[in-house]
Amino acid sequence: MLRYITRRLVAVIPTLFGVTVLVFMAIRRIPGNAVLTMLGTEAGMLTETQRQALERYFGLDRPALEQYFVWMGNVFRGDLGYSVRHGKPVLDLILQRLPVTLELALVSLVIALTIGVTLGALSAMLHNSFIDLFGRLFALIGLAAPNFLVGTLIVYVLSVYFGILPNSGNYVEITQDPAKNFQQIIFPALTLGFSFSASVMRTTRSAMLEVLGEDYIRTARSKGLPPRTVIIHHALRNALIPIVTLAGVELGYLLGGAVIIEEIFALPGIGRLTLNAVSQRDYALVQGATLFIAVNFVAINLIVDLIYAAVDPRIAYDRQN
Repeated sequence: MLRYITRRLVAVIPTLFGVTVLVFMAIRRIPGNAVLTMLGTEAGMLTETQRQALERYFGLDRPALEQYFVWMGNVFRGDLGYSVRHGKPVLDLILQRLPVTLELALVSLVIALTIGVTLGALSAMLHNSFIDLFGRLFALIGLAAPNFLVGTLIVYVLSVYFGILPNSGNYVEITQDPAKNFQQIIFPALTLGFSFSASVMRTTRSAMLEVLGEDYIRTARSKGLPPRTVIIHHALRNALIPIVTLAGVELGYLLGGAVIIEEIFALPGIGRLTLNAVSQRDYALVQGATLFIAVNFVAINLIVDLIYAAVDPRIAYDRQN
């Protein structure tokens, strides 16, 4: 397993390098720069000498290639740069917003797995029944409905028919007021969890149908084992591998920041922070946040691969290419 982990870590290097290059180039293709965006309407009052002085202060007067290598050199020292809009180090801003996105991701994942695995397993056990039909219809709607549409409908219904807003006022951390925090998190988590639960349901149903047709399941039933034991300890356990894969990939996306959902529900998470940084041409913040997201995504996928061994001990990492 150690050799497998080493190979995966080595393979991560070109991936992260490619991410840094693409983000660095893409943000600079947007018209304007951080200085002009920061000054707003006052930018037109600057003289050419003042503008050049500000660009020199923020390092924007250097060639793009030199800027990239300076930034990467700082990254290797643990410095993701300094946000010109917020006046704070990028890493501090990311860590400040991380708890919000982490909580949203975990609650969404729990909702999705609870609904998706339960409904998928029931659909497989009661194949071609009303529950199976309902489950397939649920999955179809969940996959077809975009997150932004579901989130907008939730906000509309709550505000128009119930006279409340999901995240009215300032965001409250869970350590300050758990009840208030739950009220602010539950609706965006349901929005994300609804869509993801549809994928989990379809994956669980397909995996369970395949496993339930295996010989060892028929053998377990012929031995007189209780149906609950056969389903949970034999069928569901062996159907978990594709679910673990799907959950790991989705968690990586969620930790990257559910940009649209955080914007709709006014949650101060990493996604919303990155979206505002792009519109404000905050180069250092966009680069740092994207690199942070990429590292999280790669790390989560590596952890998911290692979980395979716990779910299915037959997997031998030292034999993989």
